[in-house]
Amino acid sequence: MDGETFELVIKDELDQRLDSMGFSSTSTKHIKEIKAPMPGLVLEVAVKEGQEVKEGERILILEAMKMENSIMIHTTAIIKRIAVTPGQAVDKGQVLVELE
Repeated sequence: MDGETFELVIKDELDQRLDSMGFSSTSTKHIKEIKAPMPGLVLEVAVKEGQEVKEGERILILEAMKMENSIMIHTTAIIKRIAVTPGQAVDKGQVLVELE
């Protein structure tokens, strides 16, 4: 318009609602720990302390109700401390891994 360029973003009602709920913004929340989503038995720990992990990588495998559940990380981080060992039983909400 008059030699100037403007960028427009048109959002429908659903997009506006998602924005208001915070789903459109990139994850700026810093995750400090991964907790057990359910009680179970740690079968395998797939990371080491000091290791850098990227979003979507498996942290460990938790067996619950005879099903193996891969616990994944949802952000890039560095493993600060591993609080569990293979063969250990854990409760829901128990810290499994601390992140930097």
